Amino acid sequence: MHSCNLQVKYPGRECMLEQDEEWFHLMTKDGQECIRIHEYERVYDVPGLYEEVVYNKLQCDSPQVLTALLKENMEAQGEETTPLRVLDFGAGNGIVGECLQDAFETEAIVGVDIIKEAKRAVERDRPGIYDNYYVIDLSQEDNRNKKKLESWNFNTLVTVAALGFGDIPTRAFVNAFNTVSNGSWVVFNIKDRFFSGDDDSGYNQMLQEMIGKSLKVYKKHHYCHRLSMAGDPLHYYAIVGRKENDFESPAISY
Repeated sequence: MHSCNLQVKYPGRECMLEQDEEWFHLMTKDGQECIRIHEYERVYDVPGLYEEVVYNKLQCDSPQVLTALLKENMEAQGEETTPLRVLDFGAGNGIVGECLQDAFETEAIVGVDIIKEAKRAVERDRPGIYDNYYVIDLSQEDNRNKKKLESWNFNTLVTVAALGFGDIPTRAFVNAFNTVSNGSWVVFNIKDRFFSGDDDSGYNQMLQEMIGKSLKVYKKHHYCHRLSMAGDPLHYYAIVGRKENDFESPAISY
Protein backbone atom coordinates (compact mmCIF):
# COMPACT_ATOMS: atom_id res chain seq x y z
CA MET A 1 0.00 0.00 0.00
CA HIS A 2 2.95 2.33 -0.68
CA SER A 3 3.59 2.92 3.03
CA CYS A 4 7.36 2.65 2.54
CA ASN A 5 7.28 5.98 0.67
CA LEU A 6 5.38 7.84 3.37
CA GLN A 7 7.11 10.17 5.78
CA VAL A 8 5.11 10.33 8.98
CA LYS A 9 6.09 12.01 12.25
CA TYR A 10 4.37 10.87 15.42
CA PRO A 11 3.85 12.70 18.70
CA GLY A 12 5.03 11.18 21.95
CA ARG A 13 3.51 11.03 25.42
CA GLU A 14 2.28 14.58 24.99
CA CYS A 15 -0.47 13.21 22.71
CA MET A 16 -2.61 11.87 25.56
CA LEU A 17 -5.88 12.68 23.84
CA GLU A 18 -9.23 11.03 23.19
CA GLN A 19 -9.02 8.61 20.25
CA ASP A 20 -10.88 10.83 17.83
CA GLU A 21 -8.58 13.75 18.65
CA GLU A 22 -5.25 11.97 18.11
CA TRP A 23 -3.05 13.36 15.35
CA PHE A 24 0.19 12.87 13.44
CA HIS A 25 2.22 14.83 10.89
CA LEU A 26 2.49 13.80 7.25
CA MET A 27 5.44 15.22 5.34
CA THR A 28 4.36 16.33 1.88
CA LYS A 29 5.93 18.30 -0.95
CA ASP A 30 4.19 21.35 0.48
CA GLY A 31 5.57 20.84 3.98
CA GLN A 32 4.25 19.30 7.19
CA GLU A 33 0.53 18.54 7.41
CA CYS A 34 -1.21 17.80 10.71
CA ILE A 35 -3.91 15.14 10.31
CA ARG A 36 -6.26 13.58 12.85
CA ILE A 37 -6.54 9.78 12.67
CA HIS A 38 -10.34 10.10 12.47
CA GLU A 39 -10.08 12.58 9.60
CA TYR A 40 -10.90 9.69 7.31
CA GLU A 41 -11.55 11.69 4.16
CA ARG A 42 -7.94 12.89 4.19
CA VAL A 43 -6.35 9.71 5.54
CA TYR A 44 -7.96 7.46 2.91
CA ASP A 45 -6.96 9.86 0.18
CA VAL A 46 -3.26 9.01 0.68
CA PRO A 47 -2.42 5.44 -0.45
CA GLY A 48 -1.18 3.34 2.46
CA LEU A 49 -1.48 6.07 5.08
CA TYR A 50 -4.23 4.40 7.12
CA GLU A 51 -2.31 1.12 7.15
CA GLU A 52 0.94 2.83 8.12
CA VAL A 53 -0.54 4.76 11.03
CA VAL A 54 -3.25 2.47 12.42
CA TYR A 55 -1.83 -0.98 11.66
CA ASN A 56 1.94 -0.58 11.51
CA LYS A 57 2.50 2.13 14.13
CA LEU A 58 -0.47 1.60 16.44
CA GLN A 59 -0.65 -2.21 16.01
CA CYS A 60 -4.38 -2.50 15.37
CA ASP A 61 -5.45 -6.14 15.27
CA SER A 62 -9.24 -5.91 15.29
CA PRO A 63 -10.00 -7.25 11.78
CA GLN A 64 -8.04 -10.41 12.54
CA VAL A 65 -9.49 -10.74 16.06
CA LEU A 66 -13.10 -10.45 14.95
CA THR A 67 -12.59 -12.69 11.92
CA ALA A 68 -11.07 -15.38 14.15
CA LEU A 69 -13.90 -15.10 16.69
CA LEU A 70 -16.52 -15.46 13.96
CA LYS A 71 -14.78 -18.53 12.60
CA GLU A 72 -14.47 -20.04 16.09
CA ASN A 73 -18.15 -19.55 16.85
CA MET A 74 -19.31 -20.80 13.46
CA GLU A 75 -17.28 -23.96 14.02
CA ALA A 76 -18.78 -24.36 17.50
CA GLN A 77 -22.25 -24.19 15.92
CA GLY A 78 -21.30 -26.65 13.16
CA GLU A 79 -21.59 -23.99 10.46
CA GLU A 80 -17.99 -23.58 9.38
CA THR A 81 -18.85 -24.47 5.77
CA THR A 82 -21.84 -22.11 5.48
CA PRO A 83 -21.13 -19.60 2.67
CA LEU A 84 -21.38 -16.04 3.95
CA ARG A 85 -23.27 -13.13 2.41
CA VAL A 86 -21.73 -10.28 4.36
CA LEU A 87 -22.76 -6.70 4.96
CA ASP A 88 -19.51 -4.97 5.96
CA PHE A 89 -20.92 -1.85 7.62
CA GLY A 90 -18.48 1.02 8.06
CA ALA A 91 -16.25 -0.78 5.59
CA GLY A 92 -13.63 1.96 5.25
CA ASN A 93 -10.82 1.12 2.85
CA GLY A 94 -11.53 -2.62 2.76
CA ILE A 95 -9.17 -4.19 5.29
CA VAL A 96 -12.00 -6.09 6.99
CA GLY A 97 -13.43 -7.25 3.68
CA GLU A 98 -10.00 -8.56 2.73
CA CYS A 99 -9.76 -10.53 5.99
CA LEU A 100 -13.21 -12.02 5.46
CA GLN A 101 -12.42 -13.02 1.90
CA ASP A 102 -9.22 -14.74 3.04
CA ALA A 103 -10.84 -16.56 5.98
CA PHE A 104 -14.22 -17.72 4.68
CA GLU A 105 -16.08 -19.11 1.74
CA THR A 106 -18.21 -16.16 0.72
CA GLU A 107 -21.07 -15.81 -1.73
CA ALA A 108 -20.97 -12.01 -1.47
CA ILE A 109 -19.28 -9.24 0.48
CA VAL A 110 -20.90 -5.82 0.23
CA GLY A 111 -19.35 -2.71 1.75
CA VAL A 112 -21.22 0.30 3.08
CA ASP A 113 -19.64 3.53 4.29
CA ILE A 114 -20.76 7.13 4.58
CA ILE A 115 -17.78 8.75 2.86
CA LYS A 116 -16.94 8.53 -0.83
CA GLU A 117 -13.18 8.62 -0.11
CA ALA A 118 -13.49 5.18 1.49
CA LYS A 119 -15.00 3.71 -1.67
CA ARG A 120 -12.30 5.36 -3.80
CA ALA A 121 -9.60 3.90 -1.55
CA VAL A 122 -11.08 0.40 -1.96
CA GLU A 123 -11.22 0.76 -5.74
CA ARG A 124 -7.63 1.98 -5.74
CA ASP A 125 -6.04 -0.40 -3.20
CA ARG A 126 -8.27 -3.49 -2.94
CA PRO A 127 -10.19 -3.94 -6.19
CA GLY A 128 -12.22 -7.12 -6.33
CA ILE A 129 -12.75 -7.49 -2.58
CA TYR A 130 -16.38 -6.35 -2.64
CA ASP A 131 -19.20 -7.46 -4.89
CA ASN A 132 -20.54 -3.95 -4.45
CA TYR A 133 -19.74 -0.93 -2.30
CA TYR A 134 -22.36 1.67 -1.45
CA VAL A 135 -21.85 5.17 -0.11
CA ILE A 136 -24.97 5.44 2.07
CA ASP A 137 -25.96 7.21 5.28
CA LEU A 138 -27.93 4.53 7.09
CA SER A 139 -28.99 6.92 9.83
CA GLN A 140 -31.51 8.26 7.30
CA GLU A 141 -34.61 6.34 6.31
CA ASP A 142 -34.51 5.62 2.57
CA ASN A 143 -36.71 2.83 1.24
CA ARG A 144 -34.77 2.63 -2.03
CA ASN A 145 -31.48 2.01 -0.23
CA LYS A 146 -33.20 -0.37 2.17
CA LYS A 147 -34.54 -2.51 -0.68
CA LYS A 148 -31.19 -2.35 -2.48
CA LEU A 149 -29.38 -3.79 0.53
CA GLU A 150 -32.06 -6.31 1.47
CA SER A 151 -31.91 -7.74 -2.07
CA TRP A 152 -28.52 -9.27 -1.14
CA ASN A 153 -30.18 -11.53 1.48
CA PHE A 154 -27.31 -11.01 3.93
CA ASN A 155 -26.67 -13.71 6.54
CA THR A 156 -23.80 -11.86 8.27
CA LEU A 157 -23.30 -8.31 9.60
CA VAL A 158 -19.76 -7.21 10.40
CA THR A 159 -18.82 -3.81 11.85
CA VAL A 160 -15.22 -3.26 12.92
CA ALA A 161 -13.82 -0.14 14.64
CA ALA A 162 -16.66 2.06 13.46
CA LEU A 163 -19.07 2.49 16.38
CA GLY A 164 -19.03 5.45 18.74
CA PHE A 165 -17.17 8.78 18.57
CA GLY A 166 -20.00 10.19 16.46
CA ASP A 167 -18.90 8.27 13.34
CA ILE A 168 -21.93 5.96 13.32
CA PRO A 169 -25.07 6.98 15.28
CA THR A 170 -27.03 4.26 17.07
CA ARG A 171 -29.85 4.61 14.53
CA ALA A 172 -27.50 3.75 11.66
CA PHE A 173 -26.33 0.58 13.42
CA VAL A 174 -29.92 -0.42 14.14
CA ASN A 175 -30.84 0.07 10.49
CA ALA A 176 -27.86 -2.06 9.41
CA PHE A 177 -28.87 -4.73 11.94
CA ASN A 178 -32.45 -4.74 10.63
CA THR A 179 -31.18 -5.10 7.05
CA VAL A 180 -29.76 -8.61 7.57
CA SER A 181 -31.97 -11.69 7.78
CA ASN A 182 -33.14 -13.26 11.03
CA GLY A 183 -30.62 -15.90 12.07
CA SER A 184 -27.70 -13.87 10.67
CA TRP A 185 -24.34 -13.79 12.38
CA VAL A 186 -23.64 -10.38 13.91
CA VAL A 187 -20.04 -9.42 14.66
CA PHE A 188 -18.88 -6.03 15.89
CA ASN A 189 -16.53 -4.31 18.29
CA ILE A 190 -16.91 -1.23 20.44
CA LYS A 191 -14.73 0.70 22.85
CA ASP A 192 -15.27 -0.64 26.38
CA ARG A 193 -16.34 2.79 27.70
CA PHE A 194 -19.24 2.84 25.22
CA PHE A 195 -20.39 -0.55 26.56
CA SER A 196 -20.49 0.44 30.22
CA GLY A 197 -22.24 2.72 32.68
CA ASP A 198 -19.80 5.49 31.73
CA ASP A 199 -21.17 5.64 28.19
CA ASP A 200 -22.35 8.98 26.87
CA SER A 201 -22.87 7.91 23.25
CA GLY A 202 -26.17 6.04 23.64
CA TYR A 203 -24.60 2.75 22.58
CA ASN A 204 -24.64 1.02 25.97
CA GLN A 205 -28.38 1.49 26.46
CA MET A 206 -29.12 0.50 22.87
CA LEU A 207 -26.93 -2.62 22.97
CA GLN A 208 -28.28 -3.77 26.33
CA GLU A 209 -31.81 -3.50 24.92
CA MET A 210 -30.82 -5.21 21.67
CA ILE A 211 -29.17 -8.11 23.49
CA GLY A 212 -32.28 -8.52 25.62
CA LYS A 213 -34.70 -8.44 22.69
CA SER A 214 -33.12 -9.19 19.33
CA LEU A 215 -29.51 -10.40 19.58
CA LYS A 216 -28.32 -13.67 21.10
CA VAL A 217 -24.68 -13.23 22.14
CA TYR A 218 -22.32 -16.20 21.90
CA LYS A 219 -19.08 -14.42 22.74
CA LYS A 220 -18.07 -11.18 24.48
CA HIS A 221 -14.29 -10.72 24.34
CA HIS A 222 -12.31 -7.90 25.98
CA TYR A 223 -9.04 -7.17 24.19
CA CYS A 224 -6.58 -4.49 23.04
CA HIS A 225 -7.92 -2.92 19.85
CA ARG A 226 -4.78 -0.86 19.25
CA LEU A 227 -2.31 1.41 21.00
CA SER A 228 -2.92 5.08 21.57
CA MET A 229 -0.52 7.64 20.17
CA ALA A 230 0.95 7.80 23.68
CA GLY A 231 1.60 4.05 23.56
CA ASP A 232 -1.17 2.93 25.92
CA PRO A 233 -3.49 0.01 25.11
CA LEU A 234 -7.02 0.92 24.00
CA HIS A 235 -9.44 -1.79 25.05
CA TYR A 236 -12.57 -2.80 23.18
CA TYR A 237 -15.22 -5.49 23.44
CA ALA A 238 -15.68 -7.84 20.50
CA ILE A 239 -19.19 -9.28 20.25
CA VAL A 240 -20.26 -12.33 18.24
CA GLY A 241 -23.90 -13.27 18.19
CA ARG A 242 -26.94 -14.04 16.15
CA LYS A 243 -29.87 -11.89 15.14
CA GLU A 244 -33.17 -13.26 16.39
CA ASN A 245 -35.49 -10.55 15.06
CA ASP A 246 -35.56 -6.91 14.01
CA PHE A 247 -34.88 -4.40 16.75
CA GLU A 248 -36.85 -1.28 17.58
CA SER A 249 -36.82 0.91 20.64
CA PRO A 250 -38.39 4.29 21.45
CA ALA A 251 -34.99 5.27 22.88
CA ILE A 252 -33.43 5.11 19.41
CA SER A 253 -34.36 8.31 17.61
CA TYR A 254 -33.64 9.49 14.09
